[in-house]
Amino acid sequence: MTDSKKHLTTVFGAPVINDNISQTAGKGGPILMQDVVLLEKLAHFGRERIPERVVHAKGAGAFGVFKLTKDMSEHTCADFLNKVGKETEVFMRFSTVGGERGFADADRDPRGFATKFYTAEGNYDLVGNNTPIFFIRDPMKFPDFIHTQKRRPDNNLHDNNIKWDFWSLTPESIHQVAILFSDRGVPANFRTMHGFGSHTYLWYNKKNEYFWVKYHIRTNQGIKNLTRQEAKKVAGDDPDHATRDLFEAIEAKEYPSWSVEVQILTPAQAEKLPYDPFDVTKVWLHHDAPLVPLGTITLDKNPGNYFQEVEQSAFNPSNFVPGIGPSPDKLLQGRLFSYHDTHLHRLGTNYHQIPVNRPRGVKGGAQPYERDGYLAQDFPEGVPNYWPNSFGGPPPKPLNYPEIPVSGTVARHPVEVTAADYEQAGLLYNKVMTKPEKERFLDNVADSLNSVIDRVKLRSLVLFWKTEPESAKILAKELKADIGKVEKLAGLSYDDLVKETAK
Repeated sequence: MTDSKKHLTTVFGAPVINDNISQTAGKGGPILMQDVVLLEKLAHFGRERIPERVVHAKGAGAFGVFKLTKDMSEHTCADFLNKVGKETEVFMRFSTVGGERGFADADRDPRGFATKFYTAEGNYDLVGNNTPIFFIRDPMKFPDFIHTQKRRPDNNLHDNNIKWDFWSLTPESIHQVAILFSDRGVPANFRTMHGFGSHTYLWYNKKNEYFWVKYHIRTNQGIKNLTRQEAKKVAGDDPDHATRDLFEAIEAKEYPSWSVEVQILTPAQAEKLPYDPFDVTKVWLHHDAPLVPLGTITLDKNPGNYFQEVEQSAFNPSNFVPGIGPSPDKLLQGRLFSYHDTHLHRLGTNYHQIPVNRPRGVKGGAQPYERDGYLAQDFPEGVPNYWPNSFGGPPPKPLNYPEIPVSGTVARHPVEVTAADYEQAGLLYNKVMTKPEKERFLDNVADSLNSVIDRVKLRSLVLFWKTEPESAKILAKELKADIGKVEKLAGLSYDDLVKETAK
């Protein structure tokens, strides 16, 4: 129904007489350059799209609330994690990772799982995935890895050869590859999957004691995944099925929720682990660090405008609040720079002023000295734009921060591939997967490797041999590969393996 009290205007408020017919010289035209309404409309239309995200391009989001169920002041001075029952507004965005905006929600791909907490001390962004680990552990490899998930530069096509070529040349990726081709590789929708912070983070309390933590955000709707065959059908029938599912569930007041839990280790406990606690290709085993319940997240409000609130939302791992900080995790360290820098390119210098990205929980809003730039909207009055000053500008607020010991020589230190890089993928196959799950996993891998050239296929089978020889034998039989040659290649050093399979 049309509201008779409202009338269409230009972006500057002038009334629009007709929004369907252009001004012309005579009935047959031509169109006049003085038709400012037409010019405004066409000029804006040509600029409506912004660059899509390099990764996590397609996604869905919603607003909700985080409710604390366990006071964590013993471990962190973060305000939103103190006092049972405290509620904090959140915005969550779910996404595929490698695919473009037009890709199907049912693609085999990790899922982004990002949460923005609008705390009283500023925005805290927990930017993770639906998997507790990742393919690589050094940010130097990240652009290369993503290039393999995108289109080839020569023919603009996706290619399993380049994916498996990179994975097989990056042995630490096998754990995440195993998860990707398991049932968890295609969640049925965003509501029925877990989320993880993936990286290790720092917590510190008012005594300046510090701890290492990992986040787990576990769905209360129950885990549900799609088989490869189901995913293909869903992708054809409704490419946006997960986006639609989330929106319609919230509209129907079937609010999805997740239980937030953490693993916590003291520095001394972390040092005793048989694996690197800061290596994002590894999980912390639960017998080393049990899960501690923290709170619940419930999503109860859909965005009113997708572009404004989902497409323009920006999550930044360097958005910390007092009580929380980064760990020495190398991939996390790279993300602390990369995400903010990418947002500056995609959304502009003042992306932090877009409503969905503003620190809603802070009384009086943010008080930085940064000024101006494209689309600046916040103009603090009566204060200077520099520090120190004697004109009433906001001073810094001293905070205690624990001293983290760091030592070593400055160099590009290589991280050697060891048996530990295959061990956890083997545990996933042998201890977690049921027999039917193993069968589906191997069928998914074989289907993907079937189109790969022989030398890359052999090198990939070596990874599975080192993880679990049984899986490699089954795959080799399915792919009609020489398992004897695979076993022989598995005995070579990494460098010799690369040379032998480069022929």
